[in-house]
Amino acid sequence: MGALLFAGFTALGAWQLQRLAWKLDLIARVAARTEAAPAPPPSPETWSGVTAKRDEYRHVRIAGTFDDRRQTLVQAVTALGPGYWVMTPLATADGYTVLVNRGFVPGPEQAPASAQPHPAAVTGLLRISEPHGGFLRANAPAAGRWYSRDVAAIGQARGLRGLAPYFIDADATPNPGGWPRGGLTVVRFRNPHLAYAMTWFSLAAMVALWGAWPAIEAARRRRAPRTDLSAPDGLRT
Repeated sequence: MGALLFAGFTALGAWQLQRLAWKLDLIARVAARTEAAPAPPPSPETWSGVTAKRDEYRHVRIAGTFDDRRQTLVQAVTALGPGYWVMTPLATADGYTVLVNRGFVPGPEQAPASAQPHPAAVTGLLRISEPHGGFLRANAPAAGRWYSRDVAAIGQARGLRGLAPYFIDADATPNPGGWPRGGLTVVRFRNPHLAYAMTWFSLAAMVALWGAWPAIEAARRRRAPRTDLSAPDGLRT
């Protein structure tokens, strides 16, 4: 049993070290993307190859025309409190559309409400669609309740064609009137793998000590001085 426990705990510790290496590589790759100079987002001919592993958090810049009449408010909780993300379609000159998260508003009354499409240029981070709703809450398009930034569902509900499979989180460039507030993307990854690895290796060491303790005690007793009961008093050792 001790051997099995030792092997299991050691294997779990090694697995956590592998996870640590993977997480550090992910953090480095994402940091390189966010800190790179902004580039155009993926074009339609490359959409089939867009993945979170390769593309999420890429620093991008795009120009086009916003249509506030087709924007969608998605419930959000941010450092500024509860409110909504403002998801607005941006039609590009190349004939496709990208949903842009223009930022946070505390209530619908702060959302942009232009009656006509208007030109805009956006710099921000590429994000991957969030299908199926939020935690324990499914999107309800018919009722206008949105809990996640599900690009396909929003596009279908708003009648958007040629829609990119990703969206863009706008940066902190101020908007007229102060709302929406962009630049609130949280780029942070939990990295507890080293602590987990140390825990598993510590358990393996405890099991090894527990298994070896009888042998250690036997060796200690063999090395201990013996008392010769046949020798005269004062000469016993």
